[in-house]
Amino acid sequence: MLQYIGRRLLSLIVVLLVVAVVAFLLIHLAPGDPASVMLGPNATVEDVQRLRQQLALDRPLMVQFVAWFSRMIRGDLGISHFAQRPVSDILLERAEPTLLLAGMALLVAIMIGLPAGVVAALRRGTVVDQLVMGMALLGASVPSFWLGLTLILYVAVGLGWLPAAGYLPLRSGVLDSLRYFVLPSIALGFPNSALISRITRSAMLDVLREDYVRVARAKGLAMMRVIFKHALRNALVPIITVVALTFAGLMGGAVVTETVFGIPGIGRLVVSSVLRRDYPVIQATIMLVAAIYVLVNLLVDLVYVYVDPRIKY
Repeated sequence: MLQYIGRRLLSLIVVLLVVAVVAFLLIHLAPGDPASVMLGPNATVEDVQRLRQQLALDRPLMVQFVAWFSRMIRGDLGISHFAQRPVSDILLERAEPTLLLAGMALLVAIMIGLPAGVVAALRRGTVVDQLVMGMALLGASVPSFWLGLTLILYVAVGLGWLPAAGYLPLRSGVLDSLRYFVLPSIALGFPNSALISRITRSAMLDVLREDYVRVARAKGLAMMRVIFKHALRNALVPIITVVALTFAGLMGGAVVTETVFGIPGIGRLVVSSVLRRDYPVIQATIMLVAAIYVLVNLLVDLVYVYVDPRIKY
């Protein structure tokens, strides 16, 4: 197991190196110049050139890449061109709201998708199955921004139960802070529950045909025990995979929901950084999201061993 973890961590370095090269080239070869954006349309050519020299943007791409990558592997993500602050500090500020939103949205997706998939599998071919799968199709079809605006209109503005937008840090009070994430997490979690419910249904149907499930039923075990102890546990491997990948996707893909609800998370940071050509922030965010994907995949592989002892590395 330790050898396997060691190999995966080594592959993490290779993956991050490839991501770093691709991200760096795509960002720097894209149209737009940070110095021109920072100085505005009235800046002279001399001013722009002077700022490019200060930001070291006039050096060859290879020199810039080596300098940036060597700093990054030492834990130095650089200084934001616009904020003039360390990128690591900016990412830490934006990580809390994004982590809270992704965590609560994933919780909503699991609470809806897992029971729905189990019920659909147990009632396969019935009206209940068709109704649940119809809801899953609806969830996959509904854009999160439309659902978010609808929730703001009816729940926040109409009923006044929850805040319409904004963000309150956890240090201001846990419950008060979480109230701001209820509507965004529903808007983001409901569409993501569709995939979880469909994977759960498919995995449960495969397991329910197994002999050990029929034997458990023939022995007269309680239905709930057969479902949760013998069927659902053996169907968890694909469900865990899709849940983990959903979380990784939420960490880097919640930009629309963050914009609708005015949450200052990593997604909005990326958008503003791209518009301003803030290269250090864009590169650091891409590397962070790539690292999250790789680490989540490694964690999932380790959880497989606990869920299914037949899996060996």
